Amino acid sequence: MSATLSKLAVPLGPLVPRLELDAEGAALLDGIGDAAAGVERLAAARRMPEAVRLVAHALPKREAVWWACMCARSVPDPNLAPADLAALQAAEQWVRRPDEANRRAAEAAAQKTQFRSPEAWAAMGAFWSGGSMAPEGQPVVPPAEHLTGVAVAGSVVLSAVRLRPERQDARFDRFLAAARDIAAGGAGRMAPEEG
Repeated sequence: MSATLSKLAVPLGPLVPRLELDAEGAALLDGIGDAAAGVERLAAARRMPEAVRLVAHALPKREAVWWACMCARSVPDPNLAPADLAALQAAEQWVRRPDEANRRAAEAAAQKTQFRSPEAWAAMGAFWSGGSMAPEGQPVVPPAEHLTGVAVAGSVVLSAVRLRPERQDARFDRFLAAARDIAAGGAGRMAPEEG
């Protein structure tokens, strides 16, 4: 596997149950050893939501949340609610400094949204990255390992269909290119879409 995709070169087997694949999708991944190759196979078959889910679960959690943030920023909503923008900013702050205070701040920001935006789900991805889901001072209730991937996948798919859903195919291509960049150690930034 190419070293440039090292953060996606994780074993595929443990991730497959998280992908919600039908028989055809599962057959596409037969014999594939790592997630990077699985993403390429799914993308080549234009199984983009499944490719997105695989990336969301394969990337390390910080990189996955960052990817969700970059996808949301690349499809700006001129009518984005202030609470959703705050959720995005909180998610990005957690990526920059993934400490407990920022993780809790991401959850608090997400709770002020209606959970209809990519930004809200990026923030939930940050919150579900570790620590406890219980209120501070209560017994620890760790989030399930797969929850960040679920939130990130939802965020990225929402970005792909935001405002102009007919652009989703091109957006998925851009988003996967950004994921590959992030997996190679880049920032995954994309120019904001216009009009």
